[in-house]
Amino acid sequence: MNKFNHLKGFMFSSVLVLTLLSCKNETKQDENVTETEPKPAHMIDKKTFGVMPDNSEISVYTLKNDNGIEVSVINYGGIITSLKVPDRNGNVEDIVLGFNNLEDYLKKPPYFGALIGRYGNRIGDAKFTLDGTEYQLAKNDGENSLHGGEKGFDKVFWNIEPITDSENPTLKLTYRSEDMEEGFPGNLDVEVHYILTNDNTLEVDYKATTDKPTVVNLTQHTYFNLSGDFSKTILDQEVSINADGYLPVSKTLIPTGEVRSVEGTPFDFRQSKSIGQDIEDKDQQISFGGGFDHCWVLTGDGMREAATAYDSESGRYMVVKTNEPAIQFYTGNFLDGTLPAKGGGNYEHRTGFCLETQHYPDSPNKPDFPSTELKPGEIYSSKTTFTFSTK
Repeated sequence: MNKFNHLKGFMFSSVLVLTLLSCKNETKQDENVTETEPKPAHMIDKKTFGVMPDNSEISVYTLKNDNGIEVSVINYGGIITSLKVPDRNGNVEDIVLGFNNLEDYLKKPPYFGALIGRYGNRIGDAKFTLDGTEYQLAKNDGENSLHGGEKGFDKVFWNIEPITDSENPTLKLTYRSEDMEEGFPGNLDVEVHYILTNDNTLEVDYKATTDKPTVVNLTQHTYFNLSGDFSKTILDQEVSINADGYLPVSKTLIPTGEVRSVEGTPFDFRQSKSIGQDIEDKDQQISFGGGFDHCWVLTGDGMREAATAYDSESGRYMVVKTNEPAIQFYTGNFLDGTLPAKGGGNYEHRTGFCLETQHYPDSPNKPDFPSTELKPGEIYSSKTTFTFSTK
């Protein structure tokens, strides 16, 4: 071997040794970074969920926290399509009613998981008067207007922006409801945040502004079945509602204007009890709703506990807090076995319940009810949280 080749071999060996030492040091540095700064488990995934008849793509966004809870939302209707929560043994299951595909959501399902507006719940005779002008709405619930009309916020495309710089995985949803859309005055700009925290809370924050006087009542219409088994009814699950009074309704489920005490009635949920305990009571109000489909007037003001729900078999426990004045408790009375369930089979009668925080139904026609009017320059602001644990 000549001197040049010998020198070249020596230099190659030296470089190789230095490279290996460098890689080893980098590995140690990487290991140290991993130990001191673990990658958080919370994140946001995005996938295609389906395609609309106009060929626009619908995406599903999944929020995940560090404890294994997952919330999936689509930009059609702002719908929560699934909510996966562990039971007392750590088994994670979906606890909200919905569908596996977009096509079933387009067949006018009963508002599974949707954002509701411009006016959640019912407006009597599908009309109201504001500042001397009468506004006619769609009659999509007998003679009444329900959940914003024929094409409410549950059936529109929401722009979704994942907020990746947030401490908690967050989705920002925005939608502009044009002046006179579904008969409501004013261009209404709506912003909703879904936030999943590491204390196992799903926060739903609503904000809205308008350029003309209008009425607004936004809510979230998720159907819960805390058992995680959609073949089971919700009748054995327990609910409490922090309310001394509720709103009795007419045969068409429009509030009469009275606030009636829950004392001595099937509507007393001040102490937790099974949903099925009084659901077949002979009370006339029960017969009008086919079960519970009423609005409770919440006790207190500001952000406070509105309701709880508990499934003793799985141990899942949910606490609902809100700054809204009322909550609609609905027990899936109109589910009739015709809609396909996510886990197979169909959604039978009373296999899901709703706890919809909101203002009173028909408030635009009831001067004694808290006002739902929003004026230019004002900001509609509402917040509801759902916190999950086991016991």
